[in-house]
Amino acid sequence: MKILLTGGAGYVGSACLRLLKESGHQVMAYDNLVEGHAKAVDGADLVVGDIRDTALLEKTLRDNQIEAVMHFAAATNVGESVTNPTYHYDNNIGGTLSLLNAMVAVGVKKILFSSTCATYGLNPSSPMSEDAEQDPCSPYARTKLAVEWMIRDFAHTYGMGFTILRYFNAAGASSDGRFGEYHHPETHLIPLVLQDILQGSNALKVFGDDYPTVDGTCIRDYVHIEDLASAHLLAMEAITEETDEVYNIGTGNGQSVLDIIKACELVSGHQVKYNVVERRPGDAPELVADPRKLKTRLGWKPQYPNIEDTVRSAWMWHKNEPDGYEKK
Repeated sequence: MKILLTGGAGYVGSACLRLLKESGHQVMAYDNLVEGHAKAVDGADLVVGDIRDTALLEKTLRDNQIEAVMHFAAATNVGESVTNPTYHYDNNIGGTLSLLNAMVAVGVKKILFSSTCATYGLNPSSPMSEDAEQDPCSPYARTKLAVEWMIRDFAHTYGMGFTILRYFNAAGASSDGRFGEYHHPETHLIPLVLQDILQGSNALKVFGDDYPTVDGTCIRDYVHIEDLASAHLLAMEAITEETDEVYNIGTGNGQSVLDIIKACELVSGHQVKYNVVERRPGDAPELVADPRKLKTRLGWKPQYPNIEDTVRSAWMWHKNEPDGYEKK
């Protein structure tokens, strides 16, 4: 299948691109490289462009006879979405509208969308099934939910098949240690802890220890990036022009902030110092996936069920590439 991946040079997008390529699909990344990294596409074709450039998208789809789209391109910084909602709404919703218009113009009939568990908001149900109430509590999450509905509306009107994947916390690095998670600035817990170990800054913050959880810190479901990619491959290969599906992607197991710190200490052999500070607004006490639908419908089986293995792969990446994808 000839597949275009918007945001294909990003952390999740590039992992999916590499697996699709290994599995025999013809793949192409489309990325503005604001958050993505050309090195991460590992030699695959890359079109550098903005998702809001409908003309360039149309040309890319048409010239390369694209049959399906995986849509990852989005601004994802939750905190920034609060201080600068204009950018997030323009990029995430405006960009998706641009993409869908280009797909309709060219006649591409299949789309897989990278959504998020953040659309569930502070929903107390755990583990979280796909039919849980969606009540997002940040501009970022609201843009993702809006895009879900936009895709449904376009699909039903223009005869597209679609699958929406709501995933929980992507983590880890490729098993060969060549590709990993790198953002600037970094906001995700595992790389923050590992970077703190490597840099010795002792500036790690734990946002609240008074949640109604076992140790008082927030609980999240961490899914290894290669397991995430395998779910995308299965979902993509199952899409037809009649598909209308939603899947949660997670392990079904939750780890608290302190669990993650302990796992990082175990894997690295270093003690982590941290300071407990006030809660962040909008942080749910617990977000854990119910992955039964993905497992039963598509036969997905995670290869990294233990958080220590996920952290170990991330540690290898950060230790070997302390500057990430930046030029040495």
